[in-house]
Amino acid sequence: MPLRKLLSLFKGKKKETAEPEKTDHKPAARHHAPERTTVRHSGGQNRRPHQQPPRPAAARRPDHPKPHHQPRAETPRPATYRKPEHPKPHPQPRTETPRTATYRKPEHPRPHTQPRTDTHRPAAVVHHPPQQHKKPAAPTGPQLKFDQLGLAPFLLKAINEEGYADPTPIQQQTIPLALSGKDLLGCAQTGTGKTAAFALPILQKLTRPEVVGQQFRDIKALIVTPTRELAAQIGQSFAAYGRHSGLRYAVIYGGVFQGHQQKAMKGGVDILVATPGRLLDMMNQRLILLHKVEILVLDEADRMLDMGFINDIRKIVAKVPIRRQTLFFSATMPSEIRHLAGSILDNPVSISVTPDTSAAETVEQSVYFVERNDKPDLLKHLLSDEIFTRALVFTRTKVRADRVARKLTSDGIPASAIHGDKSQGARERVLAGFKDGSIRVLVASDIVSRGIDIDAISHVVNFDVPQQAEAYIHRIGRTGRAGAIGSAITFCDAEERGDLREIEKLLDKSIPVVSEHPYKSEMSVHEAVSEHRRRTGRKPQQGRSGQRPQRVSQAGQRPKQAPAAAPKTTHASHKPGSGRPGRRG
Repeated sequence: MPLRKLLSLFKGKKKETAEPEKTDHKPAARHHAPERTTVRHSGGQNRRPHQQPPRPAAARRPDHPKPHHQPRAETPRPATYRKPEHPKPHPQPRTETPRTATYRKPEHPRPHTQPRTDTHRPAAVVHHPPQQHKKPAAPTGPQLKFDQLGLAPFLLKAINEEGYADPTPIQQQTIPLALSGKDLLGCAQTGTGKTAAFALPILQKLTRPEVVGQQFRDIKALIVTPTRELAAQIGQSFAAYGRHSGLRYAVIYGGVFQGHQQKAMKGGVDILVATPGRLLDMMNQRLILLHKVEILVLDEADRMLDMGFINDIRKIVAKVPIRRQTLFFSATMPSEIRHLAGSILDNPVSISVTPDTSAAETVEQSVYFVERNDKPDLLKHLLSDEIFTRALVFTRTKVRADRVARKLTSDGIPASAIHGDKSQGARERVLAGFKDGSIRVLVASDIVSRGIDIDAISHVVNFDVPQQAEAYIHRIGRTGRAGAIGSAITFCDAEERGDLREIEKLLDKSIPVVSEHPYKSEMSVHEAVSEHRRRTGRKPQQGRSGQRPQRVSQAGQRPKQAPAAAPKTTHASHKPGSGRPGRRG
């Protein structure tokens, strides 16, 4: 057979064996490994090579998840990158909004918290009650009557019997607010009628059947005051105004036998007036219980501060129920008193009738410059005038008060001393003699200055300039009361000039100086030099100077000199009865 024919046959068989692989195993044609197998088994009868395609399919199974895992791995990547991108713009507005909120929030409470803090320093910043209380406190002046203050008929009857027609300014403001149950912080000097301002509301609020109808009485109102004299006066006011109320009251203070006070409280009382020392003693003895007190009154708080009663006051307040009404009165408002009031009062209403630095307009004031050793002679010289009908002389110390009283008595002037070392019985006898006129001159210390409530005192003499300017206001407030004209005279030596300047600074005016009197000191002549020395910080000359005018005759006796009929004053002329020394009889 020729070679060409053999080649053609070989090619034809090759095509037959290749065709079934293309039709039956199309996916295998893509791979070269199966083609090699078919070429080796050219017989075409063995089908085992055709059963091998599932093996590559099994091998392809791990290939399928690869493209499947790739998008999974790709999708979280942008997600992870996008997640921090989304919160970035989101927290920005969150940080902006709280910033504006934090700045706005403190702005809203500020106007809300300011009145709260002001009410605790009360009181002095806000001088008018809130809007809901402006109506009762607004009407001031003599045209307002007691029957317009909301008082009960039995109180109006008692007021009528006492002869009072028009309420004072502090009574017009205090009585309506006290009847409403508000805590009060009152700033008023003595002699303004503040005792009736708190006594009348207390009597009206306690006069109810469940109180008056009880056989045994619990203390419902407590009034704490610094001195015995003031406690006795407040007790007399309650007795006068409450004569038709049916309430019981008692007054306790130190310096007397305690047994009488225990007997007075037998069966209980509705109103108790007490000084801090004796009150604490009886509380420690379980003789007085304050667990049912409804109204607490602290009178003359600044004086109690000066006398060292603040710790006692805190102990007393701790025994009183928290839910109560508190009335706080003080003639002056230093920082210590404001702090005490802030810890005791609850959202009080502040009342200030007159400024702390004011003196009564009915008091004519004057100052005499005199050497210290000449003060007793100058006092005797002034008291020789009959216009000094009833004089009250103030000294700094108790020893000096006794010394001045003895000197006046030896000179034939009826005088007596009163101070804290005197027994209560002796003090009451002295005050009784001063009231009935048997004692013409009363020499007192500052401790009892506010406890002396005596009308028709013609002159107040400051034998010593008070070291505290506020004490000057309290001293001269003993005269010129109830519209009467009074006179206040101050003796000032070289060492007291600085204290006098503080008083004038408090009064915001200069006190008229009597420039002509027989015991004039050279300090008035050299006043300008002394002022220069004080401004430069140098201590002024004290005591007697070598340039003191000689008032002693050759015989060694003082010549009798009659002052001019109208002594010259630096700022104002004195009227008759204003402390001008008269002619000797």
